[in-house]
Amino acid sequence: MIFHPTTLNDAWLIELEPRGDQRGYFARTMCQEEFEKQGLISRFVQQNTSFSSERGTLRGLHYQKRPHGEAKLIRCLRGSIVDIIVDVREESSTYLQHQIFELTDKNFYQLYVPPGFAHSFQTLTDNVEVSYLVSAPYTPEAERGLRYNDERLNINWPVPVTVISEKDKNWPLIADQELPLY
Repeated sequence: MIFHPTTLNDAWLIELEPRGDQRGYFARTMCQEEFEKQGLISRFVQQNTSFSSERGTLRGLHYQKRPHGEAKLIRCLRGSIVDIIVDVREESSTYLQHQIFELTDKNFYQLYVPPGFAHSFQTLTDNVEVSYLVSAPYTPEAERGLRYNDERLNINWPVPVTVISEKDKNWPLIADQELPLY
């Protein structure tokens, strides 16, 4: 795996290194030793998958408040997404900044999202499957979110939002949330 720093503190774009032959390819997607060398969380307690049938589907921006923050390792297994993360750690020099990453079933990238980041993705194709490892169990009372179209974030979604849950559509604006966010 090749670890590429991002513009946001503590988040990493990880490039897989597939080894191929006549059968196809093989690549490591997680290695405890390599993650620890990078100073990343290397213990994951669950793996989730999501399927979205329609291009433009938006999920997020989700995170869990301290002390239930979770690291995520996201990979697109089928189709194509833009993955967007927002730093919600008020002590961070990249507080409320976001970055956009394209993850596809062909580019061999995955995204490491540390605790204290809101996470979202939007599908760029139909029939998208995303898998992600999570370092902490889901804790409903710690669940938080940012509204995808909050002007304070100024996120330019690449395609029109066609499908979004009521919860994700109605997260409060940052100006209306209790601080600190995380």
